[in-house]
Amino acid sequence: MRKLTLSVVSALTLGTLAYAGGDIAPVVEETQVPVVSESGLYAGIGYGYFKQTNDNVKVNGGVDLDFTADSILFQAGYQYNRYLAFEGRYWGGIGDISVDSSINGSSDESGTFDAWGVYVKPMYPVTDTFDIYALLGYADNSVDFSNGASWDTDGFSWGLGAQYAVTSNIVLFADYVSMGSEDSVTLNGNDVSADIDLYTLNFGVTYKF
Repeated sequence: MRKLTLSVVSALTLGTLAYAGGDIAPVVEETQVPVVSESGLYAGIGYGYFKQTNDNVKVNGGVDLDFTADSILFQAGYQYNRYLAFEGRYWGGIGDISVDSSINGSSDESGTFDAWGVYVKPMYPVTDTFDIYALLGYADNSVDFSNGASWDTDGFSWGLGAQYAVTSNIVLFADYVSMGSEDSVTLNGNDVSADIDLYTLNFGVTYKF
């Protein structure tokens, strides 16, 4: 009886396999990759470290000054396609401004820093979720101290960065942005000869709508 039962089970199994073509498809779990939108509006917030070097400023026989400041970065833009976006940025300083002078040494001074820029943003997708990009545009920034001194510069601005999509809507980014290199600065309303270099290091998160 046992042999007859096993024979029936075997026959039914073989028959089922033959009817199904003899193949049993394995169950494969697919890895879900975030589908990043290739166009649309986006906005973001981040941290920006600002540094301005002012070498050989033509006051008091020539002074070297370095300014550094922390800032909050706000960005908004429109991604036209996978390879191109247009972006605006604003940096608002937080806390004191650190000053390193060749005459008076280092100190923290009360004051404000702010800057803004508009950019064309060419992008290159390395993977489905990781891009590298450039920023090309115009920026304006100012440093104002509580003692009345102020520095203002503007001009061509460029940057390089990378971004990673955590989800289809949330993207992390980090970049370096040069705010320009100039041979003069507006000091208290007057143009003064100097070798000026400005840049920011930025880290933040973007939300794609």
